[in-house]
Amino acid sequence: MLLVAVAAVRLSSRSGLPSLLIYLGIGIALGQDGIGNVAFDNAELTQVIGYAALVVILAEGGLGTKWKEVKPALPSAVVMSTLGVAVSVGITAAGAHYLVGLDWRQALIIGAVVSSTDAAAVFSVLRKVPLPSRLTGALEAESGFNDAPVVILVVAFSAAGPVDHWYVLVGEIALELAIGAAIGLAVGWLGSLGLRSVALPASGLYPIAVMAIAVTAYAAGAMAHGSGFLAVYLAAMIMGNSKLPHWPATRGFADGLGWIAQIGMFVLLGLLVTPHELLDDIWPAIVVGLVLTMVARPASVFISLLPFGTSMREQALLSWAGLRGAVPIVLATIPMVGGVEGSDQIFNIVFVLVVVYTLVQGPTLPWVARRLKLGDGTEAADLGIESAPLERLRGHLLSVAIPEKSRMHGVEVAELRLPPGAAVTLVVRDGTSFVPLPTTVLRRGDELLVVATDPVRDAAERRLRAVGQGGKLADWLGTGGEPAPRPATGRASRPMSAKPSGPAAVATGPVSAKSRRPADAKARTTRRKPL
Repeated sequence: MLLVAVAAVRLSSRSGLPSLLIYLGIGIALGQDGIGNVAFDNAELTQVIGYAALVVILAEGGLGTKWKEVKPALPSAVVMSTLGVAVSVGITAAGAHYLVGLDWRQALIIGAVVSSTDAAAVFSVLRKVPLPSRLTGALEAESGFNDAPVVILVVAFSAAGPVDHWYVLVGEIALELAIGAAIGLAVGWLGSLGLRSVALPASGLYPIAVMAIAVTAYAAGAMAHGSGFLAVYLAAMIMGNSKLPHWPATRGFADGLGWIAQIGMFVLLGLLVTPHELLDDIWPAIVVGLVLTMVARPASVFISLLPFGTSMREQALLSWAGLRGAVPIVLATIPMVGGVEGSDQIFNIVFVLVVVYTLVQGPTLPWVARRLKLGDGTEAADLGIESAPLERLRGHLLSVAIPEKSRMHGVEVAELRLPPGAAVTLVVRDGTSFVPLPTTVLRRGDELLVVATDPVRDAAERRLRAVGQGGKLADWLGTGGEPAPRPATGRASRPMSAKPSGPAAVATGPVSAKSRRPADAKARTTRRKPL
């Protein structure tokens, strides 16, 4: 099953369909109406495994969330994942009640279940669409945040007793979100501090530790009666933006776990559904989906973004990009486990809705982005930087990969202007490594080895990323970075630590504060303000 699912990713990437549909198809084919003839109807087991898979998927999504993209869109994403969810639930429930004939409890459950967008479904399609960072940041943050309030709403509507007054329910949601957010931020910060302070004996332990910390955040949030889903997403986002050691290996490990979680969850959901029982619920699902896609989602986006001055083109794309995937189908098992009357119909409607409208929205999203003229392929690609701590030498090795669209192409090593205590010691180009000179011109595809002492490690990485985004004139273009000051002589400027001897200077002995003091003292007497 895993081999078939992995091979199916190729078909998904070529066709533009989200991979979830292929995994669901594999599950249906294995089920009692398919060639596998496997009878499976354990909704409770499906819910437990689905929750576990969602934790892994949210952790992987949080680790890949770039704070610089999410930060400008954070207020709008928070409003869309709270007020926007409430608007979507109300409109969708009204449509399900008046147009389909469901009672209000069933209608509210369906409205809450389908109001959550799915990060895995959204970004499996958005990887092909180079959208502006403000849009990808808003979609990514919304997908990570809106799971928490939706889960609370579905559990409340599926409870045996009457639903609390709306203000009590709003208060409970706010309290759970606050607890989950506080725990997630605390666990993420402590975990990042620990991983950056302690050098583990093997690089393969870092990815395991990161995922363990993310799961711990979920567990702590749930035990404290907070939102575990919000806790795990925020903890993972904090760690993902903390420049942890061996970061590319950690991202690859988390990405692999995310794929396994998606495959297992969707195949299990495909097993749970009985295709011949879906026929009666196809039309209600299409009607509810039309209300959700054409009315509820655009209205929630418009009302949520009203204070932020978002253009109508961007609102249209955000409305169409609200894909549904694993989360709604898993949440549809909650009323089944709770024994809610008509829960089988709710599950069938949600299942058909997700499949049909993912088939419609997924392949057409790139076309919609092009028609709205929101595709942006001009932004420079970010550098791939991996860090390995040198605990005894009190330094770091930074492995820097220069991608195709990086503006570091054509920049000389001296023009990087790294802070004192950091130097490019090795360049690998076309399979050949050499020690660079200050006049060595960097090219696309180069891999650099940068040695930096502990005090300047962060400044060196910020400077490298700034040059990667803005080129040698990064400071004048406003892309940031902290370049080294120029010496007071009339000679051409170059980094104080970038000497022709290359790594020899680094290999002569441990890097310590004591050994750096004379050079630093001398530098202070000859520095002047940079241009």
